[in-house]
Amino acid sequence: MSTRSYPSNVIEQAQDLLTGWNQIAPVPAYGTLTTASFTTDIATASSLQAQIATLEAQLIDKRTQRDAAFKALWDKSKKVRNSVKGSFGDDSPQYKLVGGTRISDKKPRTRKAPAA
Repeated sequence: MSTRSYPSNVIEQAQDLLTGWNQIAPVPAYGTLTTASFTTDIATASSLQAQIATLEAQLIDKRTQRDAAFKALWDKSKKVRNSVKGSFGDDSPQYKLVGGTRISDKKPRTRKAPAA
């Protein structure tokens, strides 16, 4: 991930800056930058940050729902596969059709030669 070109507490720093800026009498403007436009920019950034936090919470909720649905689906898949295995046998073509590995398709176990 790339590094950001702003600090993580930019909104807090901007609010502190605005508070100090408003205490200067008379309140100066720097070109087109005024306290009113700066306040609007802070409000926009805060609003976007709040929207992102809401969306992240929704994303976490959706991921939790997805994980629960995937677990239930996986449990049912195992149940169906094991039922087919129990009904037709673990070397049947039906077992292979539902994604099982037939015993005759498995490689035999090889033993390591004893060290001499």
